[in-house]
Amino acid sequence: MAREKVAGKDQRRRNTNGHESTGPDDFYVRLWGVRGSIACAAANIVRYGGNTSSLEVRCGDKLLMFDCGTGARYLGHALARETPLDVDIFLSHTHFDHICGLPFFIPFFDKRNRFRIHAGHLSPKLGVRRVLAEMMMEPLFPVPLEIFAAAIEFHDFSLGETLHPGPGITLRTTPLNHPNGATGYRIEYGGKSICYLTDTEHKIGEPDRNILRLIEGADVVLYDSMYTDAEFGCRVGWGHSTWQEGARLCQAAGVKTFVAFHHDPDHDDHFMDQVGKELTAQHPGWLVAREGMVLRP
Repeated sequence: MAREKVAGKDQRRRNTNGHESTGPDDFYVRLWGVRGSIACAAANIVRYGGNTSSLEVRCGDKLLMFDCGTGARYLGHALARETPLDVDIFLSHTHFDHICGLPFFIPFFDKRNRFRIHAGHLSPKLGVRRVLAEMMMEPLFPVPLEIFAAAIEFHDFSLGETLHPGPGITLRTTPLNHPNGATGYRIEYGGKSICYLTDTEHKIGEPDRNILRLIEGADVVLYDSMYTDAEFGCRVGWGHSTWQEGARLCQAAGVKTFVAFHHDPDHDDHFMDQVGKELTAQHPGWLVAREGMVLRP
């Protein structure tokens, strides 16, 4: 079962330079944004958070990022202490809620830093660089992609490909069922695994075989839990799943810790508390994602 804590910056382990200290075998994910579709701010969503998808994954000294929703802005401020940076960023897909934090990611403006942005769901005709450049194109955005001072490379891969973004790191990928396509990831390091599967729609009574293969025996799985089963019938075709389906998949695949992720912006803290109660009553130790949560397999 994953070890979980909610960590603010004052709770992090620090080395003498003020940076977070990790050992060569340390492996964890920190959640900087857990909301879906649109960022939201209200007094009744503060405990779970209103920022959209952004994950920080540490594999020893290697930093990986997954998605650049509004949570990436806050991650960027934290990473400013660690310059120079050499980071791989993997996008699940390029719908706006998963990339809208990118122009506000402070480390992109520092020429000492180096980044590689990866995506697997786009056609060769598009490509991730073109899509991000068009997001930051006038009259939609006041400055272009070229405003960034950091060295940024753009890489497109094929869904199902296995990647190796650093020493001892294996990154397996699979297609997800989402409009315009999306990618699910399994990060393996030090004999442990964390899976990230957001923005995917299930078919009732038909477990997704691609997902089951990817998450088989995983330590931690974050899964698109936008809706409940009761809500799902009115939202078929919207590209999302339910926490109950996530639990069913994880149970079938022998997953140790399931984490309900990508919360509907209309689901406030009280609603999410109820989801958490139902989830843990059925599966003690399984979790509902909250901003600041840190999970170590």
